[in-house]
Amino acid sequence: MAEVRCALLPAGQRQDLATAVVEGGGRIVDVHEADALIWTSTQDADVLREVLDDNPQLRWVQLPFAGVEPFREVLDHDRLWTCGKGVYADPVAEHALGLMLAGLRGINRYATRTGWSGPYGKNLLGGRVCLLGGGAITRSLVRLLLPFGVHLTVVRRHPEPLDGVAEVVGVADRHRAISEADVVVLALALTAETDRIIDEEALRSMRRDAWLVNVARGRHVDTDALVAALTQGRIGGAALDVTDPEPLPDEHPLWHLDNAIVTPHVGNTPEMGLKLLSLRIRENVARFARGEELLGPVDVDLGY
Repeated sequence: MAEVRCALLPAGQRQDLATAVVEGGGRIVDVHEADALIWTSTQDADVLREVLDDNPQLRWVQLPFAGVEPFREVLDHDRLWTCGKGVYADPVAEHALGLMLAGLRGINRYATRTGWSGPYGKNLLGGRVCLLGGGAITRSLVRLLLPFGVHLTVVRRHPEPLDGVAEVVGVADRHRAISEADVVVLALALTAETDRIIDEEALRSMRRDAWLVNVARGRHVDTDALVAALTQGRIGGAALDVTDPEPLPDEHPLWHLDNAIVTPHVGNTPEMGLKLLSLRIRENVARFARGEELLGPVDVDLGY
């Protein structure tokens, strides 16, 4: 088994990640001596491009998050690319479930009151949930939702069956699937095709008491159209861990609507994620040394 020479960049590398490299059988070296690059920043694409241009010997790049959109212009076919795809699925799915329950049961409304108020809410138990996206977050959320006895529909690019899901449909059938749901959950990659996938038409197809939950990317949703739908009471509400713009400005109307819940992109916090990313890096370093397929491969052509 060959030793893997890894560089951790940019500056400010975490000792946890260096330890993961060593535990995977690798060795931390200067980037000019490295076979592999563990990129520890969620941004800095221009800096990454410079590093790659200066170091054509690099054969594998590991990116930290599942979403690779900041690096799309840097991706190439000259080396292997992997990301955090699937690493953070369980904590993000847990957060999505919390947002669903908070919205449907009116927890946000009650939590901001200063006095006793009237009843509000509906059950998730026995309801209908539509999940957009068929990746690791969706699969994790399906497992969490099964005890609630919900009817699950998944909308995905390739509508192959999924365990525990009653119906899997293609993107062209999304409005019909959305129209039947008590909760619509966004857990898909951001691409040109999914940018603003929840637009005015999609919002008008939702039921008046349905909730939208977004734990994917803010740009999946037309924010102005969503604010209008919430203000006019055309949907039950929206629970958003991601927004467009992000961070959401202090004066934005979403902060002030009873039927909106906003959390500051904390479905997976750094404290939660670092341990999970370390495990992924350790495993991938070991696999790279053995010449095996790596976890979390990036499809360079599709951009995720």
